[in-house]
Amino acid sequence: MKTIAVVDIGKTNAKVVLVDGEDFREVAARTMPNGVVNAAPYPHFDTEKLWAFLLESFAALGRERPIDAISVTTHGATVALVGEDGDLVLPVLDYEHDGPQAVAEAYRAIRPRFEDSGTPVLPVGLNAGLQVYWQSKAFPDAFAKTRWLLMYAQYWSFRLTGIAASEVTSLGCHADLWEPRKGRFSSLVESQGWTRLMPPVRKAGDVLGPILPEIAAATGIKPDVPVHCGIHDSNASLLPYVLTRTGPYAVVSTGTWVVVMAIGARPVALDEARDTLINVNALGDPVPSARFMGGRAFSVLGGKSGDLPSAAIVEVFRSGAMLLPSLPAESGPFPGRRATWTVPREDLGEDAAQAVIAFHLALMTATCLDLIGAEGSVIVEGPFAANRAFLIMLEVATGRAVLSGGSATGTSVGAACLAVGRAPEPAMASVEDNLPEGAADYAARWRKLACEG
Repeated sequence: MKTIAVVDIGKTNAKVVLVDGEDFREVAARTMPNGVVNAAPYPHFDTEKLWAFLLESFAALGRERPIDAISVTTHGATVALVGEDGDLVLPVLDYEHDGPQAVAEAYRAIRPRFEDSGTPVLPVGLNAGLQVYWQSKAFPDAFAKTRWLLMYAQYWSFRLTGIAASEVTSLGCHADLWEPRKGRFSSLVESQGWTRLMPPVRKAGDVLGPILPEIAAATGIKPDVPVHCGIHDSNASLLPYVLTRTGPYAVVSTGTWVVVMAIGARPVALDEARDTLINVNALGDPVPSARFMGGRAFSVLGGKSGDLPSAAIVEVFRSGAMLLPSLPAESGPFPGRRATWTVPREDLGEDAAQAVIAFHLALMTATCLDLIGAEGSVIVEGPFAANRAFLIMLEVATGRAVLSGGSATGTSVGAACLAVGRAPEPAMASVEDNLPEGAADYAARWRKLACEG
């Protein structure tokens, strides 16, 4: 029986999850909040705290069940600059820091065209290429010591093995560093002289090597445990479907970000201004995508999952209470818009407010699906797969079947597939459309108001 330890580092939480390689059950997990250090030289991720957590988790989980392989998945838009000695030359920048915008005007003159990179111009530090450009200008002495430019998943596989690699799902995540249709580094990488900093491109499932001896000694896990290259988290959620399902369909990966990815989409011109982009799946294929910070909004709004009483939903439809885009305001299909309640939240019961939040997120998701030409069924992965009001309104708004994924940690199971070399047939449940009368009118009204705003 093979057990895979999945290192799953999201923007909000970091996890180490043990996945059974036979049936892909998540058999054990350890979790910690993933915060940002607001200190010089800029807000950054606490990589040493995360590293200590990983080692402690390997040791603790390894005592429960022997670990046979390690696979890594992380959030995107994050780059680690590593020196010859293997240490960071600068802290790993938090992509929500707006420092890189200081050079945004100069950067726009050298960045690849949207048609080539599939990367829109994004706010704060969400374009990884902009991050690196800013670091090179703001901290030239430190930047000059860079040996490897590592995407975040590959930074952690590097720390585990000492072997540097590049990988396309992270390079292709609105980074300006990769040309998805041509399968090569972008003109930005070449023009800035970064080609020499890019390690060889490896497949997400490639074994980079065994864990370093000192890690085996510190954790007690076997010294020959292989470490796989790693994958961007939204693509990890997508992988089991890519390997087992024929298009057209769309996968909605939910976490801090709601990332909508269309397989077999109808051809549409993507709108760079509305946070659409081209991701790259683990097989190297371009995937039309769109996203918004739905998980962040859910958290800020105090959202709760679970069934809601019918009376609360009736109250929402009767009052016309809506939450209009956007939260946060800087990204998503309605950029620059400030979230507005059409009925003050304090005038609603708590259950009704929860229904409004769920419906808002569902309608934002439906908008994203429209923008990328998604067709066929819609599969929801991650925490929102347990939010019934979200699922039902999404089905009403799209007019297509909505299926909830069977795992609350879809990224971990997807990353485990890299180590096993196959994928399980995803467990999915259909959604019964039983919203009270008025749901379709509510969705149409929300769209009208959202577009007018």
